[in-house]
Amino acid sequence: MRRILHIDMDAFFAAIEQKRRPELIGKPVVVGGSGDPAKRGVVSTASYEARRFGIHSAMPLITAYRLCPDAVFLPVDYEEYSRVSEIIMSSLRDFSPVIEAVGIDEAFLDISEINKPPEEIAEEIKKRVKGATGLTCSIGIAPNKLLAKIASDMQKPDGLTIITENDIETRIWPLAVRKLWGVGPKTEAYLKGIGIQTIGELASVSPDTLIGHFGESHGSYLYKASRGIDESPLITHWEPKSISRETTFQRDINNFQIIARNLIDIIRDVADDLRQRGYKGRTVTVKIRFADFKTYTRAKTLMKPTDSLNDIRWAAFQCLKRIELKNKVRLIGVRVSGLEKED
Repeated sequence: MRRILHIDMDAFFAAIEQKRRPELIGKPVVVGGSGDPAKRGVVSTASYEARRFGIHSAMPLITAYRLCPDAVFLPVDYEEYSRVSEIIMSSLRDFSPVIEAVGIDEAFLDISEINKPPEEIAEEIKKRVKGATGLTCSIGIAPNKLLAKIASDMQKPDGLTIITENDIETRIWPLAVRKLWGVGPKTEAYLKGIGIQTIGELASVSPDTLIGHFGESHGSYLYKASRGIDESPLITHWEPKSISRETTFQRDINNFQIIARNLIDIIRDVADDLRQRGYKGRTVTVKIRFADFKTYTRAKTLMKPTDSLNDIRWAAFQCLKRIELKNKVRLIGVRVSGLEKED
């Protein structure tokens, strides 16, 4: 029988900041952007003390400040978070070679072949991570990735939850549909609009009905997911589909020279990233978001894959010419897709 373990670090960025600055322990800490709530940016992580005020990831920093003016706001330090993340991932590889890292602060492990009780494995991992980093994590163990991820979120922080197939009706079905992997705000709102608020209510709907509402792919997924069915493998290696960068201006811009200069900086970063990671790309896409949040994208496909700064810059400005800059610009971005790995 498959045993999949999902480990999720508790308030990872904020926990690291509290660890290296003990005076912040017990205080509401918000990590995001430049750390200045007066400037544009979003919350990357909030400590559990800050979450009591309703602050959560992806919330604008200014909104977080309004909810808790006394919170400590700190800038994102990706270099330090990546360093700690690698320590954690290295520790996890000692337990199982079948590991799928999901971002910087969570991972799946296949522990099916480990001849120990799942509780013992989880406690050993928690002890190892705490000893190496001083940080706590929450762990969920289940027959598949879907249920393991739900389980890891059920007793945060520093939790351990084990779900079996016999627990689906009693422990999974009472949960809100938003707890399902792949159910975002729009799907949640749509489901509520048709009278479905819990996973159990979703499980009672026929597959044909769900397909009628959501299409073949997503409807079938919702039908299976609501019943705890997930046969997806752990992806131990993946190739990126695109490489991108974007910048949000601190104030809306209508000066073309400033827009162009920032676009060139972004293009340079994307080209550098392509070369460092050993990829070439064929399609260049430019994204512009105006002050009213209307967003436009334009793409240019080249004759052959490239990592050349000049080629990408030419294609990007060809795209920019096709967007009428009639309003102030809030955000610009560049994406290179159609990637091919260099020999």
